[in-house]
Amino acid sequence: MIAQTAFTQKFMSRNVEVHFLSETPIENIEAHNNQASALFDSSTGEIVFQVPIRGFHFEKALMEEHFNENYMESEEFPKATLQGKIKSWPNVSKDVEVEGTIMIHGTEKLKTFSGTLGYDNNNWIVYSEFSVNAEDFDIKIPSIVRKQIAENIVISVNATLSPR
Repeated sequence: MIAQTAFTQKFMSRNVEVHFLSETPIENIEAHNNQASALFDSSTGEIVFQVPIRGFHFEKALMEEHFNENYMESEEFPKATLQGKIKSWPNVSKDVEVEGTIMIHGTEKLKTFSGTLGYDNNNWIVYSEFSVNAEDFDIKIPSIVRKQIAENIVISVNATLSPR
């Protein structure tokens, strides 16, 4: 069991990688963010992520502007968060499930996320890929661009958390 290693420490990262992809037959829209942060308490299995919305960068500047101003309203809702706990902690293997509350665009949803968790060289390595629906978080997509934006947006998170 990997959980018995480094059992009583907190681990963190301030450069978590978050990527999202909206894939449609008309256009793929993707963005990267390396400014997210995470905190993991290995004594409880609790994990928290905080993602600054303005940290997402797009291939096209106009997409980034529309994302921040029209869809995510990042002035009003500057960050997305996930607060959760690894199910069955500490009796887990590499594949884990995190149950928690995700908040995007000021709207909270209880959700279960699948991912992987490993311990290597005094660091916890976390990876997850999941999808979210813009409508679930009250993000309005104008009908004129509705076919260019996927109903479900795929988000991937990759983090190396070091001892605090």
